[in-house]
Amino acid sequence: MRSLLYGLTRAFGVSALCFIAFACVALLVGFDRISGFDEAVIRSVQGLETPTLTKAMEAVSSIGTTKPVIGIALVVMAFLYFVLRHRKELILFVVVLAGSTVLNNLLKALFRRERPTLHRLVEEAGFSFPSGHSMAAFSLYGITAYLLWRHIPSLAGRIVLIVLAVLVVGTIGFSRIYLGVHYPSDVIGGYFMSACWLAASIGVFQRLAKRRRSTTPLR
Repeated sequence: MRSLLYGLTRAFGVSALCFIAFACVALLVGFDRISGFDEAVIRSVQGLETPTLTKAMEAVSSIGTTKPVIGIALVVMAFLYFVLRHRKELILFVVVLAGSTVLNNLLKALFRRERPTLHRLVEEAGFSFPSGHSMAAFSLYGITAYLLWRHIPSLAGRIVLIVLAVLVVGTIGFSRIYLGVHYPSDVIGGYFMSACWLAASIGVFQRLAKRRRSTTPLR
């Protein structure tokens, strides 16, 4: 019981901290107090430009588009259901991904930030803040890592799982800056908001699971 309460407190605490961090980034964006940081990072990242790296970043960025995300999500859901026998957890998985998409659309419509124009290597429609690719990647690979975590008994295996998730999410965010379609603050803001939503969803899921166990009659 004590460990469960600690887990709930930690989940909602992480969610609150991430929301505060997102709010700080959003205020800086709203009052145009982060453009110097954004431009400096973009120049530094795009200073690495080569034809080979551009192709690689285009390939990485494409992983975060709608169809690949849906495809990867369906594969993960099938694995969770048929191999790991997850059922209730699939609801959490879908809620995290769907909620992240809805939040991103609402926030983009609220802030209506135009995309950077310094040096755009690919064309992208829509508003810029927060990054949809970053939010989708964080939500997808974050919830996948959470659901796989307890099935990996060794510490080394769990470290590999987290490192892989961080590398994929970080590389997708980096690719959006490199390609010139997002400001760094778009990516950072997307990470914070997605982390906020992910942690809150996990917290609610844990609380509902606790309530269900406490109301299930003993046999």
